[in-house]
Formats: sequence, structure tokens, C-alpha cells
Amino acid sequence: MDKLEKDILDLLSEDSRLTAKRIAAMLGVDEKTAAYKINELEASGVIVKYTALINTDSVDDEQVEALIEVKVTPQRGHGFDKIANEIAAHEEVKNLYLMSGAYDLAVIVHGKSLRSVSRFVSEKISTYDSVISTATHFILKKYKVEGAIMNGGESVVNRISVQP
Repeated sequence: MDKLEKDILDLLSEDSRLTAKRIAAMLGVDEKTAAYKINELEASGVIVKYTALINTDSVDDEQVEALIEVKVTPQRGHGFDKIANEIAAHEEVKNLYLMSGAYDLAVIVHGKSLRSVSRFVSEKISTYDSVISTATHFILKKYKVEGAIMNGGESVVNRISVQP
């Protein structure tokens, strides 16, 4: 990956609405070069998806989000990949990560209610043979997501100076 591609990725990760024309102007290259590089990054799978970050506290649509920690037994010849892919196939699963620590997988799920998320964990995740245990943490409030402050730009923490 060359410097131009890295610079384009940096810009798009900050604002996916940027056009090739705007990116070209910001990086001092011609528009065709920027568009070509963006198309290459998309075709090669480096850029997977463009999305909007939504402050869910500002939307009337009530949804529940939870982080589920999952401890699993790795499978011979597949490690964690097979069970991770099976869990990822559920539409409720929005993000899934292999983690170090006490639990192996961190699964972010969305549901319509606490009950629907609880049911998802008990009826789907926990039923896999390789799942040893789970711990569910419901997300109560988001303060910062993907580097963006979620409370309208107000400072999350007002620090008090300890200097005399």
C-alpha cells in the first residue's frame, strides 16, 4: 500500500462522504488518480463499507445494544474461525472480534428489547457445542464512538487542574 492510498483511507475514515474531487484537492493529486485509487481500494476489499455514525440517543427508535463476551473451545483445524463465522451469520450480530483475556470473542448485538437480546444469547449463542460460557453487558449510554463525541460536542470530562 502506497502513501497516497494510506492518505485516502485516513480521509475516508474521518468522513466517508468526501468525493474523489475533494480528496484530490486535499492531497494535491488529480481527480482521476484519486478516483482510481478509491476504486482499487474498494475492489481489493480494503474498503469494505461506507457508513454513517448515528447518535442513537437523538432518534426515537428504541433499540438495545449489548456486548456479549463468549468463551469457546477452539475447534481442531479451524481454531476460532468456524464458531466466529457461525455467530457472525446471525442478523442481530453487528460486530464480532477475537479477543485476548478471559473471554475469546466479543460480540456486539442489537435487539428490540432486553428480552430479545437475552433470548438471542440463551437460544442461539449458548446452544453452540463449542461455547463454554457467556457474559452479557447491556450498553446504557454511548459517550464516544469511532472518535466522535456523542453528546453534541460538549466536553465529556471537565478536568480540574491539580497544578498550584
